[in-house]
Amino acid sequence: MVFAVSTGKIEITPTVGYPLAGYGVDSPRLATGTNRSLYARCTILFDDTVPHVIVTVDVLGFRRDTHQQIRAAVTTLGIPTEDFVLTATHTHNGPVLTEGLDPFIAYDLENLASVGTYTSWLVATITTLVAQTKAAPSTPCTLDYVVLDENFSFNREGLAYVERDVPCLVARAADGTPRAVLFGYGAHPVAAGGQTLFDPDYPGPAIDVIESQWAGCFAQFLTGPAGDQNPTATGTFDDVDTFGNDLGATVVNAIADPGRELAGPVTSAYGEVSLPLDVTLDPANIAAVRAEYLARSANVALIGYERRHALRMTQLIDTTPIASLESAVPVPVQRWTIGGDDPLVILFSGGEVVSGFATAIRGENGGSDGVWFLAYSNEIPAYIPSDELLKTATYAGGYDPDYPGIAAESMAVYDHWAHFLRGSAAQDGVEQVYLAHLRQVMEDA
Repeated sequence: MVFAVSTGKIEITPTVGYPLAGYGVDSPRLATGTNRSLYARCTILFDDTVPHVIVTVDVLGFRRDTHQQIRAAVTTLGIPTEDFVLTATHTHNGPVLTEGLDPFIAYDLENLASVGTYTSWLVATITTLVAQTKAAPSTPCTLDYVVLDENFSFNREGLAYVERDVPCLVARAADGTPRAVLFGYGAHPVAAGGQTLFDPDYPGPAIDVIESQWAGCFAQFLTGPAGDQNPTATGTFDDVDTFGNDLGATVVNAIADPGRELAGPVTSAYGEVSLPLDVTLDPANIAAVRAEYLARSANVALIGYERRHALRMTQLIDTTPIASLESAVPVPVQRWTIGGDDPLVILFSGGEVVSGFATAIRGENGGSDGVWFLAYSNEIPAYIPSDELLKTATYAGGYDPDYPGIAAESMAVYDHWAHFLRGSAAQDGVEQVYLAHLRQVMEDA
């Protein structure tokens, strides 16, 4: 056996009264208890003693500063940066972090002392988890891969793409039993709707089903390109259990027998792509943008988070030199290739990626059997929309036709001052730049 695996987890559930993240509200949702505990989970695949680390955390997502703090701390443990991946399950009933959706804009939270304390604790706790898992006994194993099928996702933006893939990477002990299972699906973890109990959403019961099947088996969920994908029913913990139990049973039934065996070596790369915003950095335009934000901040007919965002953006323009205003958004893209005659390429993209991008990359590279496309990885600066979504006013597209020159919808809750650039004959936009980068990463693989 070429590979070995070690696993670990740490509970991260905050205390009663802590604010929940996930939905823009004018009164913070404060937790009254816990439906299912929240965890940070870690799987380390050793390829000839070299550790390749994947951490998944039951939070909405990490923004740049928090992600970079964790990454810097993990590299001090002797793990190269390209061999460490940080992902979020994107549960909408997890804890607010100092970054993520902006706490003031999204949740009208201004007293952030407890949020800052929890976020600092979480950074240290994730680092401890990686150190403990790396030091724990490892199990020699084989790796096999299979793509299963689920059908409880639909395209909430009305596009043709619907995610059905359930990729599964299984580490098996010498007797063939699953020791660790990495599995994913492309549906927003919003089955519960907005609750006042902490809960990991449908990945939680799916993990429980898998781990209850084999003694000593460890399961970890990785969120796919779910930016435009929702479960077919939402609003209750019964919906969470229905979808989670179904997903878990799908995995259990399929991986009883090994899938396609994978061989070493594992190669990896980490980089970023800079996605362009639709901005014009000249004084006259900045003055016009400020005037639109000022009008929006006073428009009581608008949703609360857009008014709070407008207030913040007015302050930003007043206090920031024009040359320092953002004109692009950096997005991490990471690649692991598990080699052999029939390799598997795992793409880990930052952002809330919509499914059309994954459809394109999989289609150009032999399909889902050869490419596992993951989103919500490392940091989540925004939705990553296609030109299709930038044609009309959509949440993922992030602009408002009544205020076409400024950010709205998702770009407002993610505290950007502009929406992404739509491609044209004269200039590449977010779709063209992002796809070109993904294609280059695949070519390098």
